Amino acid sequence: MSRSKRKWEHIQYALATGQKRRSGFEDITFVHQSLPDSSLDQVSLNTKIGELSLSSPILINAMTGGGGEKTTQINRNLAEVAKMTGVTIAVGSQMSALKDPLEEESYKIIRQTNPNGMVFGNLGSEATVDQAKKAVDMLEANALQIHLNTVQELTMPEGDRNFTGALSRIEGIIRHVEVPVIVKEVGFGMSMETVRSLQSIGPAAIDVGGFGGTNFAEIENKRRSNALSFFNDWGLPTTISIIEAVESAHEMDIIGSGGLQSSMDIAKTLSLGAKAAGQAGFLLKILVKEGIEALKEKIDQTHQELAMIMTALGAKNILELNNVPIVISGDTHHWLTERGINTKKFSQRKLG
Repeated sequence: MSRSKRKWEHIQYALATGQKRRSGFEDITFVHQSLPDSSLDQVSLNTKIGELSLSSPILINAMTGGGGEKTTQINRNLAEVAKMTGVTIAVGSQMSALKDPLEEESYKIIRQTNPNGMVFGNLGSEATVDQAKKAVDMLEANALQIHLNTVQELTMPEGDRNFTGALSRIEGIIRHVEVPVIVKEVGFGMSMETVRSLQSIGPAAIDVGGFGGTNFAEIENKRRSNALSFFNDWGLPTTISIIEAVESAHEMDIIGSGGLQSSMDIAKTLSLGAKAAGQAGFLLKILVKEGIEALKEKIDQTHQELAMIMTALGAKNILELNNVPIVISGDTHHWLTERGINTKKFSQRKLG
């Protein structure tokens, strides 16, 4: 099967499969503040990922590209929404365009549509330094995502089977490209062990890509004659991934993603210590079913609701939201306790 056809199949299966909604957000509860000493007009949604300054913590995360005219149109529309709302946008893996220049347009359309916006390129951990540089140049990208997708590749009928040397290759990319590098998972979460390994090579940020959103193992299993069903429930839920990453990372910012569907999910993601929140499949479904204007309105509404939640909590900015008191319960609490992370400190945090 051609790479282009596979890309379009992924979009169709992602829309049909939906999201697991098992990200763990039900285990996170804000401690209500009756005297928040705040005002809605004082709230700022600005944030930083490494040295990049973003006007919004919302990231339209990596989805597609390299699937011909259909994915070109999707990326054009996503870029238009990003331009209208001021959010950052990332493309799907650019490897297909590096292998076939005819596919470049499906990626370049994002920068053409959104010339002054914050745009992230994307490649897999198999990429070389030369390929990384070309991917950045293709988009005039502000940053480059390097995605980790071992379970997806193993489940994919035509996927990779050799994952040796990935850390070394990523380190080479970090050292030789001229933009910040963000290492991201694709829906199976990141453990503290993974984050510590990445810490040693110094990416600007980590996107945990937790379990609970679009399930690429399930998507690839639909393309197999003999399903590897054990991978359908494989991974760390988003809440757990964020906390394990935040607790393990030093001098690296964390992006939370994986099944985020509401302003409350985003607020909880940021309260766990993430500096930004990525959404992909949820936004794609709105775009495909309802159109550009509906997606713009949804992101605008999410911005408004997030500011209201922050006002209720007394958090004037994202750094303050990172430190509001929360109570962690359920499976998330049990997992973190078993992993040696003290959850009590989250409930006893104080602003200021």
